[in-house]
Amino acid sequence: MGAQDYVSAIVFGAVIGVVARILLPGRQPIGLILTVLIGMGAAVAGTWAADRWDISSDKVLVVAGHRYDWLVIGVQVAIAVVGVAIAALLARAFSSDDD
Repeated sequence: MGAQDYVSAIVFGAVIGVVARILLPGRQPIGLILTVLIGMGAAVAGTWAADRWDISSDKVLVVAGHRYDWLVIGVQVAIAVVGVAIAALLARAFSSDDD
């Protein structure tokens, strides 16, 4: 794995995290770094889950020579939505609103 693979993983994780925040209704009191980390974790977990349960389709997205399966992307985004929701709930639970 080269430096380009790490950069593309970070960018792909950021995109997945941002898409998850867009799909999740309401405001999430979490920052951009946590969103990217959740997206990266969801990308790894979604790829593992799709491989484990043999989830794939014949529809692919090709970006800069990398092939991404649409169904796997869907699993990754679903996991990211759950991760962002949990992080937002925890952030609200542990925040102190002394207004």
